[in-house]
Amino acid sequence: MQDQGSREEKFFQAVRSMNCIEDLLVSPVKFRPQWCHLMKSVDSRVDKTLTLLRRQVIADHRALLSTLGWPPKVFTSKIESGKISILPNPLVLMQVDKQKAYSESFLELCALQHLQTRREKRQLGLLGKKKLNTGLWAIDELASPIASRSEYHFSKWVDQPEFIFSLVSKITKDFIGGVDDVLQPLIDRAKLVSLSAKEAWISVMVQALSSFLAKRVFCVLVKRYKEKKEKSEMISSWLHLIDLMVNFDKQMMSLVSSEAYLFTEDSEMLEGSSRGLSVFSLFSDRPDWLKIWSKIELKVGRMKLKEESKHERAWLADTKKEIGSAVDTTTERFLLYTREDHKAPLIVESALKLAWEMIERCKTLPGILARAQFIRSTAAKLLLYLLKLLFLQYKGVEFLSTDCNDGSLLKLCAVINGARYCESKLQEWSDDVDFLEMRIAEIDKNISVKDDMNDNSLFFGEEIKSLADLETHLLMEIIADLLHQFETLTEEYAQNKDCFEQEEEDDGLHRASKVMDFSVSVDILEALDTLRSQLCIINASLNPKDFSDLWRSAADGLDRFIFGSIFTSDYRFSEKGTSQFGADMRALFVVFQPFCTKPEAFFPFVRNSLKLLEMDRRDLGHLNFCSVTHLSFDQAEKILRNRKF
Repeated sequence: MQDQGSREEKFFQAVRSMNCIEDLLVSPVKFRPQWCHLMKSVDSRVDKTLTLLRRQVIADHRALLSTLGWPPKVFTSKIESGKISILPNPLVLMQVDKQKAYSESFLELCALQHLQTRREKRQLGLLGKKKLNTGLWAIDELASPIASRSEYHFSKWVDQPEFIFSLVSKITKDFIGGVDDVLQPLIDRAKLVSLSAKEAWISVMVQALSSFLAKRVFCVLVKRYKEKKEKSEMISSWLHLIDLMVNFDKQMMSLVSSEAYLFTEDSEMLEGSSRGLSVFSLFSDRPDWLKIWSKIELKVGRMKLKEESKHERAWLADTKKEIGSAVDTTTERFLLYTREDHKAPLIVESALKLAWEMIERCKTLPGILARAQFIRSTAAKLLLYLLKLLFLQYKGVEFLSTDCNDGSLLKLCAVINGARYCESKLQEWSDDVDFLEMRIAEIDKNISVKDDMNDNSLFFGEEIKSLADLETHLLMEIIADLLHQFETLTEEYAQNKDCFEQEEEDDGLHRASKVMDFSVSVDILEALDTLRSQLCIINASLNPKDFSDLWRSAADGLDRFIFGSIFTSDYRFSEKGTSQFGADMRALFVVFQPFCTKPEAFFPFVRNSLKLLEMDRRDLGHLNFCSVTHLSFDQAEKILRNRKF
């Protein structure tokens, strides 16, 4: 015991001496750079001593672990059968004398690692570099023999990777309690700040698994991928392995206390910790494998989406109103959240679900830029493929300007709704802090993204713009068709000069139909009925936001068309002609009555023209043109000049 105490005293005295030397080397590094050769000589001598000490301490530590019965035996047959019992932890079962010996050996390793860390930090600081977290030597010594022994069993389960993950998960969970209870107090005693025994244990087990998968599993899959042999089977195996990795990472992260990150200010240290805790860290060193993974994900996603698009049901959407009903929608809810709110087809929900699954699978992928690149190579491209399917659906619609049938309108509305819903979800995703951080990281690295939007901060900016462009194009096409049909059906009405110039006694020159308590010209009746019918269909099929834009734009177009076709002509409006035109226009306003309280407000040219026509001769002397909006002085003067009194 006396010899042991003397050995420990000499060891710690040697460590203190080397720490003192390290203290002395800090100042010359900053203020005496010309002494670099002298410092290299000192470093070389210290390195030799440190190497000898470390070699001896590690050998003694391993011998001590062997006497403790470490590593414990693992019964893999129980793993395969699913009947797994709790593994005994020798650290918890140590006797008092063994516990004391282990504690002293552990502290010696910690002291050496602390010294080595100081030296590396100084040496790397000269080069302007930082070293990421390397774990804890003492815990590495615990995990290394377990990993070596387990690798034999792993080799038998290459074609059944679920057993590999089960074994690693079992070992990690069963020993983590003992590691935390026994080793964390020793770490605190060694004054190793910001080090967690639990996290270090998980990290070293994860890295052991990651290393085996890289050497023995992914190498084989990549080779099969490049040789294009059994492609479908290889893809299935790859995705199955990814699913196992995702579930395993979730299990490991659930074991780590969130307290470990509360006071971590160094982003690089945090990045290093997250890398060590994720089995996906194997992709960090193999970007070519990451590229293969993204290609596989995208290919499978496209195949699923393409297959679903062939079914008629994929393009159906639930509507809450019956087509053809002229229900008052002034209280329509414009806060759209779900697919049903947007009246979007089912295929859009499927595409968003597939894209989100891709995003979720790469969540534990270390490196924010790697995650961003993976998402752009998978989820973003899948959404652009959805855009292509929406465009093809639109191109397949027989949408002739001479015959805007109900079926065509329904299909076009479904495409618009799908684009709108997808756009809103991408906007929501882009506002999430994870995507904001990824976009900021891309901007910091000057990674350009094809994005014509003014707001360059949106991660899915390109996709959002493409969807918005498709929506706008289709809405304009529907509006143009509505206006074209109205123009065609009112051609005779607009050219019927007698309709506006008729006198009171000329009852035979004009035919009228009693509708809604006032007479409406027969020549415009079909146009109004067709317009009402189609607006009802669109209202029932299109999402509220786009329908609001559509009917307002249609009203504006009709307002300009009617004013341009009638008031720019030299028609002389009689008293009866004025009354008839007023009745016809009020019938037009009634068509838009279900969508707003005062539809005439959306027909400023027609409304103000009627105001001038319906003025009494006695009021003309008191006319204030300021009360007539949207009309120029010349236009107002021409209307009054063509009014017959």
